[in-house]
Amino acid sequence: MKAIRELVEIESPSDNKKAVDRIASFLASKFEALGGRTQLHRSNDFGDSLQIDFSSPANRKPVLLLGHYDTVYPLGTLANMPCTVENGRLRGPGVLDMKSGIALMLHAIEAVQAWHGDLPRPITVFLVSDEEVGSHSSRKITESLAKESAGVLVLEPAAGLRGAVKTARKGVGEYTLRVQGVAAHAGLDPGKGHSAILELARQITSIAKLNNLKQGVSVNAGVIAGGTRTNVVAAEASVRLDVRIKSAKQAAGIHRKLRSLKPFDKHCKLEMSGAINRFPMERTAAVASLYKKAREIARQVGWKLDEAAVGGGSDGNFTAGMGIPTLDGMGGVGEGAHAIHEFIVISELPRRALLLAAMIESV
Repeated sequence: MKAIRELVEIESPSDNKKAVDRIASFLASKFEALGGRTQLHRSNDFGDSLQIDFSSPANRKPVLLLGHYDTVYPLGTLANMPCTVENGRLRGPGVLDMKSGIALMLHAIEAVQAWHGDLPRPITVFLVSDEEVGSHSSRKITESLAKESAGVLVLEPAAGLRGAVKTARKGVGEYTLRVQGVAAHAGLDPGKGHSAILELARQITSIAKLNNLKQGVSVNAGVIAGGTRTNVVAAEASVRLDVRIKSAKQAAGIHRKLRSLKPFDKHCKLEMSGAINRFPMERTAAVASLYKKAREIARQVGWKLDEAAVGGGSDGNFTAGMGIPTLDGMGGVGEGAHAIHEFIVISELPRRALLLAAMIESV
């Protein structure tokens, strides 16, 4: 728990390179103390991502432990959301998503070393700096490391308080719709203007009809901007969209529909940009085989390990989409990711560490 608390108290929002680089440096020293060889993957636009390689005399492919140390919380969040222990729960920004997962990596590797002396197989740890904002600087490295690995264990949070691992995740798309209208004085010449804001409102209503929750498709208008002054008919407006899909075959259809939107007001122009960034992590035979191993390990210690399909995406989407055996949700158990009540259940930590250590050996 001490290690988790240390990580939570080093704030690391995705959009603050200096802060993210600080936690990367802190973790590099922690993994080096265990004998890992560290390498920073530099980025100008985001924090640096950290790769740690552990060698082994065994002639086996490495297992890739995947995670991230960036969080959604801005600097200063700790002042109003301190790291505290209450009723068997550790609370704090990023404690569940996913600093507890990183601490589990450290403790599981240390435990495997203690059991065997030499590691029974090589281990690669990759901690990225920009997962919460799309993994744009780290994705190629993740995929390159996955190609060299026997399997990938993603230390993102477990699914819910029952601690299920994740064998399926939705795909995620990021789109931006920009509207160009015609400006005019709202008092003197309102009829000469063509409001980008009004056009955008109509488009958002139309886009909302693309939601099909039964089929696992959702489109959310999350961030809106537009206009300059109240007395000006708005010449520009925009909306940022979050798109989720359940299966890869849905990607082309939703992409086509978003790109084919037409203006309601012929004097306005539309520009749609973006794409599906993470294709779905589908429950393939390779994914199911890792879950079967994990379930058997849990059974041996009297634990029924469930599986779950979830709506959020992770970097496990990338590796599973490549056909690499991937098991997600191997991290902490709790609730409230990205929320003010974020917490982990402390009593769940030992068996999560045990599961990870055993999976490192058996993948």
